[in-house]
Amino acid sequence: MFVIKNYVTTGGTVACALAIGYLMQNGSLASPTGTPEPERVVSEASIIPGLEGIVLTSSTPARNTEPNTVSTQRHVKASQSAPSGGGDCNLSARAHAVPGAAARLIVKAPCHGDERVEVHHSGLTITQKTDANGVLDLTIPALSEYAIFLISLEDQKGTVATTHISDIGQYSRVALQWQGETDLQIHALEFGASYGDAGHVSASSDAQGTGNVVHLAQPAFSDARNVEVYSFPEAQSQQSGSIELTVEAEVTAENCGKDLNVQSLELRGDQKLRSRDLALSFPDCSRTGEFLVLNNLFQNLTIAAN
Repeated sequence: MFVIKNYVTTGGTVACALAIGYLMQNGSLASPTGTPEPERVVSEASIIPGLEGIVLTSSTPARNTEPNTVSTQRHVKASQSAPSGGGDCNLSARAHAVPGAAARLIVKAPCHGDERVEVHHSGLTITQKTDANGVLDLTIPALSEYAIFLISLEDQKGTVATTHISDIGQYSRVALQWQGETDLQIHALEFGASYGDAGHVSASSDAQGTGNVVHLAQPAFSDARNVEVYSFPEAQSQQSGSIELTVEAEVTAENCGKDLNVQSLELRGDQKLRSRDLALSFPDCSRTGEFLVLNNLFQNLTIAAN
């Protein structure tokens, strides 16, 4: 079984300017030189057969700002062409709250079709790709009531969108993020459920549960930032009991014998966002094709009926 030391940091809602400053200095999951090493998770586990340099140039947003929007004016590279039919290359983003304590984020980058975009929110970094018209339409489980989303493109231009998530206090939420091609999966066993039963919830599970898992990844990029989030509507629960949380990872030719830096984030009843930096040590390549089951990356959720 993996052994994880209990090293926890606490975060909360921050002002937009502070968020930008933090992300400009902390664009990578890796720990900077001089900071504590991430917790190491050794491989005696149970086994089953950047934002650096971003330029934010805001224009005056329109009044009537729900959802809030900040648009930016970009300098177009000589090699870029304007959208067909005229128009400009302005970058803009809009966020608005949707059911499930989530935010729908719409990014418009007319001169950046089929390009990489990264979205930063409360410590999460999600890699996505615009469509052929330079549009990204993405729903993200929120980790703060006053949600701030920083969007960065490959040419180091970016913009910001914010919205108010009024129902976030009704949810408990855990998230896992990592970088690269390894596939990590959160599994929730709600109120004593077994694998494959009703109440077993994962991003790929057909079984129905009260909570849900959202997988946010972009396989087009080998170094993409990946995120999984499990959410449970605690304030709406008619049951009481425990939800067991595990994480599974397949040993592959790409990750065998290597370490993977991951970060867990937890938003529970007290609505304080806690994060942990971890290093997962994968077994050697003789174990390729097997699955690690990590039983203690997250504490189980304890739910009281309402």
